[in-house]
Amino acid sequence: MLTLYDYLPSGNGYKVRLLLTQLEIPFQRVEMDILAGATRMPDFLAKFPNGRIPAIELDDGQCLSESNAILWYFAEGTRFLPGDSLERAQVLQWMFFEQYSHEPFIAVSRFLRQHKAPSAENDAVIAQKRDGGLAALQIMEDHLKDHSFLVGDHYSIADIALYAYTHVAGDGGFDMVPFNGISAWLERVAAEAKHITIEDEVG
Repeated sequence: MLTLYDYLPSGNGYKVRLLLTQLEIPFQRVEMDILAGATRMPDFLAKFPNGRIPAIELDDGQCLSESNAILWYFAEGTRFLPGDSLERAQVLQWMFFEQYSHEPFIAVSRFLRQHKAPSAENDAVIAQKRDGGLAALQIMEDHLKDHSFLVGDHYSIADIALYAYTHVAGDGGFDMVPFNGISAWLERVAAEAKHITIEDEVG
C-alpha cells in the first residue's frame, strides 16, 4: 500500500491527504514529528535526502517528495488536472505561485505563531512576512472575485495547493474579512465531494 510520511498540522501534508482522499486512493499514513527531528533521522534521509514531509513511498519502493510534485503525480489523468495544455500550464503557474509567493509568508507566519514561543525575534519575522502575505492574498482575491476556481472555473490541484494554507491564514495573523472572493472560493472548495479538514487523520 502507498505510504504517506506526514505531519498532521502541515498544510503541505494536508494537500496530499485531501487529494488522495478525493481520489479514493488507499494509503497508510506515518506521522513524522518534525519538531522532534524525525525527518532528520538517517533512515528517513536515506529515502528522502531533502528531509521534509510530505513524502510518499509507492508499493514498488519508489519515492517522491515535494507536495506539489506529489499532487501532480496523482492528479495526472483525473479531473483534478486539465487536459488542455494552456490550462495545465496555468495550474503550474498557480502552484509555483503558492510555493514562492504565498507559502513563504502565510505558512511561515502560521508556524511561528503556533509552534514558537513569543519573542521579539519571532515577532519581527512575522511582521516582515505580513506585506508579502497580504500581497499574495490580494493577487488571489483579484482573480477569484471573477472566477469560481483558479483555473478554467473548475476544481483542480491548483485549488488544493492554495487552499491548504489560505484557509488557515488566520492562524498566521492574517485578517481574511476583506477578501470576499477568497472567502467564497474557500466555501466552494470545502463543498467539494469527499472533502476533509486539516485535522482529519485519514489513511
